[in-house]
Amino acid sequence: MKPTLKRPTIDSVTTINTDGSHYILHPADVQGRFTVSRRLFALCLIAVYILLPWIPINGNPAVFLDVENRRFHLFGLTFLAQDLWLAFFVVSGVGFALFYLTALFGRLWCGWACPYTVFLEHVVRRLERWIEGDAASRRRIDIAPWNSAKILRRGLKLLTFFLASFVIAHFFLAYFVSLPKLWKMMMHNPQEHWLAFSVVMFLTVVLFFCFAWFREQFCIVLCPYGRIQSALTDDHTLTVGYDKGRGEPRGKAGSPGAGDCINCQRCVQVCPTGIDIRNGLQLECIGCSACIDACNEIMTKLDRPTGLVRYDSMQGLQGKKTRWIRPRIVAYTVLMAVGVLALGLTMRRLHGFQATLTRMTGAPYYVGEAGVRNQFQLRIINKQQTEQEYRITLEKAPEGTLLGGLSGSLKVAPQSEQQQVVMIEIPRAVYAGKQSMQISVINEAMQDTQVIEFEFTGPNPRLLTEDINKKTP
Repeated sequence: MKPTLKRPTIDSVTTINTDGSHYILHPADVQGRFTVSRRLFALCLIAVYILLPWIPINGNPAVFLDVENRRFHLFGLTFLAQDLWLAFFVVSGVGFALFYLTALFGRLWCGWACPYTVFLEHVVRRLERWIEGDAASRRRIDIAPWNSAKILRRGLKLLTFFLASFVIAHFFLAYFVSLPKLWKMMMHNPQEHWLAFSVVMFLTVVLFFCFAWFREQFCIVLCPYGRIQSALTDDHTLTVGYDKGRGEPRGKAGSPGAGDCINCQRCVQVCPTGIDIRNGLQLECIGCSACIDACNEIMTKLDRPTGLVRYDSMQGLQGKKTRWIRPRIVAYTVLMAVGVLALGLTMRRLHGFQATLTRMTGAPYYVGEAGVRNQFQLRIINKQQTEQEYRITLEKAPEGTLLGGLSGSLKVAPQSEQQQVVMIEIPRAVYAGKQSMQISVINEAMQDTQVIEFEFTGPNPRLLTEDINKKTP
């Protein structure tokens, strides 16, 4: 049986048959400047993904999300669990950046930088082409009877898919446990590290399922980004489009009155989601530019101008002017600027250590012969890779107030914490009731100071004076 191609329409998703089953796509190979640029960019992204856990900055990997110890290292900066509120700026910043990018350039992220697309198009499908051949050869293998040759090729292909998924999952885990610890885990029985092993196997199975069968369905069915692109784009957004004014009516080369499109279906054959770009912008389009290179190749052979399919706005494809500055772009720019400013001001509040002061459990205060005393627990977390020394001073306190429980400075080991009981006592003669005070934790080596405000509590000063008068003969 001769393999056939499903003809895409604007009314239905190409990769889903009328009975709801999955139509297996085999995109053809394509060459061109966009394909080469996209492949080089993908290789750079893969290299970054692999190398980040290897590159040390300030004694830690460039990106190390140490969940076990609740410390997160990002390009030399160390964040604690208490700093997780900063993730709001990261998540919202990524969201606005994606909106901004989409409003300007359509689904450029999907086709060029999305991790799923990068691994699927530039790793998995390259392996598939190496093992089973070009698109026509793969379609023939699909409909061929199961013999030893087909079993060998399919088995080898699935094995390489599983190994690729296995490696990707392990590098993903390295971002959370570090490469040295990951290697130690791999050398031991999986039962000793059952949680990490379960995570790796789960990711491996999910990736293998997507690479071997689900493929472009993930982008079309599961990913919400394609669904909301119509709300993020407009007629001035740069997308992949077909110049109908130049291409229509379609006809063979040399046909009188025909446009430049010869209806060769080459743009359909190379599309990784199986659409016909000539039907207009569709939710399946990931803006990968494969159809642009395919069409340019045909136009070059026919000695016609390239750009029948190109990156352009809907306005540009109709011969009108594209407006880059428009209300939504201005709004996104303002929101991003506000976000960057807020993040910058917030980052200035970060310290190389974390200091907290907590009131000890039990009675809030103690009244003695010398005065009123409060007890606190001081906790200092050293974020640095070297031992640090901290000096603690008491400020905004009445004259004669004592700071006890500390002997000189406090030394904290690298990447660790230390807790110390602190006693603050105000003499009876100067005690004036509840009042705000400050403790300053000073790291003179790094010229870093953190000020902690707290409230000193005690009885009513009048009652304390009456108590003194009763004891006075």
